[in-house]
Amino acid sequence: MVKTEREYREDICQIGRLVYQKGWVAANDGNITIRLDPERILATPTGVSKGLMHPDDLILVDMQGNKIAGRAERTSEIAMHLKVYEMRPDIRSVVHAHPPVATGFATAGRPLSLALLPEVVIALGCVPLAAYGLPGTPALIEPMIPLIPKYDAIMMANHGAVCYGEDVYKAFFRMETMEHFARIQLVAELLGGPTVLPREEVDKLLGSRTRYGVKARNAGEPGCPVSAEERGGAQASGGEETFTVTRSELIALVDEALRARGSA
Repeated sequence: MVKTEREYREDICQIGRLVYQKGWVAANDGNITIRLDPERILATPTGVSKGLMHPDDLILVDMQGNKIAGRAERTSEIAMHLKVYEMRPDIRSVVHAHPPVATGFATAGRPLSLALLPEVVIALGCVPLAAYGLPGTPALIEPMIPLIPKYDAIMMANHGAVCYGEDVYKAFFRMETMEHFARIQLVAELLGGPTVLPREEVDKLLGSRTRYGVKARNAGEPGCPVSAEERGGAQASGGEETFTVTRSELIALVDEALRARGSA
């Protein structure tokens, strides 16, 4: 059943409250859009908390980003949403936020690319990292262009994340999956390092997508997701290496670093 515009407005406000309650945005951060038809985009305006929106606060823009209805002004990042809609005709909604743990990985320059959780491999493949670009400018979008056709969730270096789907709920759930995955990987690293799935198991999971009704675009791009064999090869060739230390060893290392800094 096709929803009315009012129902879509209420959907965006509900997702905005969830995003705000989960702590994925602060103050007036983030933006949410729904493609109503080939000519109109329903969007959250700038300068409004996503947790306190009313359906009448939302605005309408055309496919060039020009405001065509609404009291408030458009977000400076509307072009990012429009680029997703341009490159992905299957997408009807885009959610952009700053979920803290995933954004932490993004600010550390690390994609969520390891094959750790079956549910994530099936649903997303992995979450790549787009290089930094100044928010609200074409520089933000340029690094994302090669990734948009292949992935349904993208982290942006030193910024946040964007997820999209066939409706606003699927876009929200993809961001929820991404942030949940980031939290689990962080805990695994604090406990000594994650155990990465082997390539054979990754291929089985990717091959099972149709059985679960998943239409994810990513079908196992090189390095995304990274299997145990690929990760081991990167380490052997001089890539990033994981090592573990005990609590007492970590304290000793920190103390030594502080002493060295104090004597410098």
